[in-house]
Amino acid sequence: MTSNTSFKVRLAVQKINRGEVIAYPTEAVYGLGCDPLNQQAVHKLLTIKKRTLDKGLILIASSLSQLEPYLQLNDDIISRIQPTWPGPVTWIIPAQAWVPDWLTGKHSSLAVRVTSHPIARLLCEKNAGPLVSTSANTNSRPPATQSWMVSKNLADNDIFILPGQVGHLKQATPIYDVMNQQQLR
Repeated sequence: MTSNTSFKVRLAVQKINRGEVIAYPTEAVYGLGCDPLNQQAVHKLLTIKKRTLDKGLILIASSLSQLEPYLQLNDDIISRIQPTWPGPVTWIIPAQAWVPDWLTGKHSSLAVRVTSHPIARLLCEKNAGPLVSTSANTNSRPPATQSWMVSKNLADNDIFILPGQVGHLKQATPIYDVMNQQQLR
């Protein structure tokens, strides 16, 4: 990781702390992210994506400990998810009762991932908490895989773009339901 990347990550964290939406590379595509507990920032992100609130969002983190306050975990759930993290696997896990509906949508669960992408991990570490992570595109367009695609497709929005290469996945990360272990995506 270059010092320039570290500087840009710190700048991205400042933007997150001010309630702004950022774009950053993940395992497969560029993600849009913000502070998950800032309702205005999440609504801004949903407006940019032209996405409804009821679907729910994914949170990424640099460690399980960053996600623990949001989730109803037990030894069985932890034993299922730990072997896949850090890595490109998203799990749907029952959420704590306090988790806001702007994160869970119409569900009582939350989609979460401990990312293996080095820039996304560093971003979560420096932010000292998880981030919303959804593909950097509007619902009608394919996800961006390069920073210039984010600039082009979301040009009308004020988004800080953290440059970097996406990971080697050819499609979005798989999503599994932790309760029945079925793959949803």
